[in-house]
Amino acid sequence: MWADEYEQDLIRDADYLSPEKVADFVLKYVPKNSKILDAGSGTGLAGKLLYDYGYTNLVGINISEGMLNKARHKNVYTHLYKQVLGETLDFSTNFFDAVICVGVFTYNHAPSSAFDELIRITKPGGYIIFTMRPDFYEINQDFQRKMTVLELSSQWQFLERGQKYFSLPNTNSDTILEVWTYQVISK
Repeated sequence: MWADEYEQDLIRDADYLSPEKVADFVLKYVPKNSKILDAGSGTGLAGKLLYDYGYTNLVGINISEGMLNKARHKNVYTHLYKQVLGETLDFSTNFFDAVICVGVFTYNHAPSSAFDELIRITKPGGYIIFTMRPDFYEINQDFQRKMTVLELSSQWQFLERGQKYFSLPNTNSDTILEVWTYQVISK
């Protein structure tokens, strides 16, 4: 089961940087007492990092029960749920102060329609912070269109697109990512 080797493959062998890069933006924008959803939490790498930085009101969702089981052992989430991005999420409207997505918006993962639900469950003034490959964004007109429509319809406001970085610097991978930050507008 990949969940068993996931952290060794990414952290110890590849020096996976995305959780730290997202945490930098969370530290910049999100107060420590905020309720944060780690959407696509995997084994809890980003959640553990945020917890270590003093964020203790963390909820995680993931499609894989195996990944969720690994995340449970970290004891950093108040709740973990098996849910699917792109479907209706089982949270009230305006429930979270911020949402993070690390490694979620990429090839064969969550669809652009997931943004609608993330906006719905995030409080006005809250933040949605996520990683995305620039090459994926450039060729994927569905994501370009969705992100633009959400901004033009005043559902969210673009704040920042971080510097490009190699997500797996200790490998032969040339995968480059950026961190995007949006603020949810009043609904």
